[in-house]
Amino acid sequence: MARSAFFLASHSGSFDKVEGTLRVRIIGAGVAGLTAAYELASRGAEVELIEREDGPGRGCSWYAGGMVAPWCELESAEPLVCRLGVEALDFWTRRIPVAQTRGSLVVATPRDFAELRLFARRTIEFEEIGGNRIAELEPDLAGRFSRALYFPKEAHLDPRAALETTTRRLAAMPNVRLRFGTDATTAEGDSDWTIDCTGYSAKSKLPGLRGVKGEMMVLAAPDLNFSRPIRLLHPRHPVYVVPREENRFMIGATQIENEERARVTARSLVELINSAYAVHPAFAEAEIAETGSDLRSAFHDNLPRILVRDRTIFVNGLFRHGFLLAPSLARQTADYVCSGVAAPETMRAPQKA
Repeated sequence: MARSAFFLASHSGSFDKVEGTLRVRIIGAGVAGLTAAYELASRGAEVELIEREDGPGRGCSWYAGGMVAPWCELESAEPLVCRLGVEALDFWTRRIPVAQTRGSLVVATPRDFAELRLFARRTIEFEEIGGNRIAELEPDLAGRFSRALYFPKEAHLDPRAALETTTRRLAAMPNVRLRFGTDATTAEGDSDWTIDCTGYSAKSKLPGLRGVKGEMMVLAAPDLNFSRPIRLLHPRHPVYVVPREENRFMIGATQIENEERARVTARSLVELINSAYAVHPAFAEAEIAETGSDLRSAFHDNLPRILVRDRTIFVNGLFRHGFLLAPSLARQTADYVCSGVAAPETMRAPQKA
């Protein structure tokens, strides 16, 4: 997606101050910052959103898979992720309607059927289906897999389109000021609350925060058509394939415990390509349209936190569940800022800075 002039034109405006109105400054325009801004502005707060890059989501949100799959995530995530993630289905299909509810398909080759059984034991809200139903859902997979799990209520979105759509919604709200290309440490202005949504950049302020590297690639395969995300299970190299527009497919799965931000390794590319080929051989002839990597921020338990320090709130630790968790964390943050209602499952006791 091109970095359109819209973003540069939208951040310079200002709003008229209304006495008694809650003023909130949000730092960071990834999916966490954008959804927090939208939730607070929808409740009438005056919101100033500051981002040092020239557009929204230029960090790990830019490289996300975009799967809104709360029940699939139960395979490896805590139940809290699923409970909070269900809220994202409504947010991304109704409030910011960018997601398509076409379900998720989880497949495995016969030698990995044990992985499929284990996935089924750990998750809910799925149907066990056979080869005929797989071919009905995804004709291009006809004859390739004989068993699968189908999660019909899950959805997917294009992260970059979601970021742009949310930003446009914010730009149209009279009580929102967007400031891209701005360093928050030097930005003038005051607020009642500051909400830090800077992800891994907040590491020095949040003890225990770590970076988990994720790598992805986009393949252009004009001869393939998939309607929904497909997860291929494998004990060492699982992969997910998420359809984008114009027969492009986001391929992802790497999760590396190091804090090296930008480099995509040859090993990871080989693993992703081999796994994509196992989903469908046509990927062998696909064009590599893009590769990318960034650091997801996480705490030791891979669960999100809303941390209050005086008049600053840190929303962080979304791990690899940014688009899935951001709407619920935005709501919980707004509940606390606007009404003083704390969510014990994600919030920690207020601390002194």
